[in-house]
Amino acid sequence: MTGPIRLYMTISLDGFVAGPDDRPGQEMGRGGFRLFDWLADGHGDGPSAQVVAEATATGALISGRRTFELAGRWGGDHHDGVPIHVLTHHVDPDDVPPGSARFYTDVVACAEEAREAAGDRGVMVHGAGAAQALLKAGLLDELDLQVVPVLLGAGRRLFGEGAQIELEPVRRLEDRGVLHLRYAVRR
Repeated sequence: MTGPIRLYMTISLDGFVAGPDDRPGQEMGRGGFRLFDWLADGHGDGPSAQVVAEATATGALISGRRTFELAGRWGGDHHDGVPIHVLTHHVDPDDVPPGSARFYTDVVACAEEAREAAGDRGVMVHGAGAAQALLKAGLLDELDLQVVPVLLGAGRRLFGEGAQIELEPVRRLEDRGVLHLRYAVRR
């Protein structure tokens, strides 16, 4: 049995995963790092710690290229040496990613290889572009959203316009400054 391909993203109440002007040196945009205040409670016994533990128990990672680059390529190791699968529109043969990271232009191949690498554990997904590509291809199983009660007003949206997707609520956890929501994608 394989684990789910699950998006883990922190999001503002108005749907942004980064504030305006996200770029190297200002990776979360203006005001965007506020979205991660909940991580102060990411250790211990509370709901936020449960979410962090589940995320870091995954066996592989799928990331969008923009997220991968803005995160400094995670130095080649996102967590525990799990394979990093990076979705991109173009692969430069001279660009060798660090550690276990590998570039993919085919979303299906990326998802298949990530599932294989993860074995019976889940696959973590990071990045709005990766989430949108996997949803469009029918390959995203669940969304685990950390909803922070702030309105950023502008920035990088998690979801843009596209196909209507039906979701089924699976879990709701509340902690200081965040609501952890998990949804299964209805097929």
